[in-house]
Order: sequence, then structure tokens, then C-alpha cells
Amino acid sequence: MADTLRLDKWLWQARFFKTRTLAAKFVASGGVRLNTNCVDKPAATVKPGDGLAFALGQQVRVVRIVALGTRRGPAPEAQALYDDLTPEAPTPAKRVGARPTKKQRRDMEIFRDAAALSGLEFDPSAD
Repeated sequence: MADTLRLDKWLWQARFFKTRTLAAKFVASGGVRLNTNCVDKPAATVKPGDGLAFALGQQVRVVRIVALGTRRGPAPEAQALYDDLTPEAPTPAKRVGARPTKKQRRDMEIFRDAAALSGLEFDPSAD
């Protein structure tokens, strides 16, 4: 097995992208950092111990490469190629109180429109 592997091929084998072409386009767009350096070439080489950071959907993924794959295998095999260092996403705020009724929502809209016409700003979170 080789000591290095192309970045786009590794991302595809680790199942971050459905096709190698999508992985190559993503890397070419400059969306990947390899050991804190911005990479825009899909042919950049990676080796075990390297760190990757990239935005995938709404989440920023941070991974450390543990192994280089030989094929695009099943998910458990792909997950063994990296350590996921992605920080935990903050939990969304819980709703306080009951959901407003339709009449209450209409009243809030009227209040917001009146505040906008008068030049005031309405912040519903401020009490």
C-alpha cells in the first residue's frame, strides 16, 4: 500500500462524498484545509496523521486521517479511516412557554408593522 493518497480519492473512500468527481470539485473550490493550509488541488496528497477541516452542509467537519483506504468499502470500513474531531453542535434553545395562538401571532405582526412604521425596532427576545 502507498504511503500517500490523493485528497479527492481519500474523501470519496471515507464516504464524505458520493462520487470522486464531487469530491474533486469540492476540493477545487477551496473548501478544504489540510493541516491548517487551504488546499485547492484535488491531487494534493494526504497521509496518516494529517488533519482535515471542511464545511459539509451546515456542519464544519474536522477529522484526523488514521489510515489510507484501498477501496470504497462499507460505512464501518470507511469510518475506520479517520478520527472525527468535529466539535459538538450547540443544542438549540428550548421553547419557553406555550406556542402562541393564531390571534396572538396576528397581534404580534400588527405590533411589528406599527413599530417599523414609527422607526422603532422590535426584539421579541428582549423582555
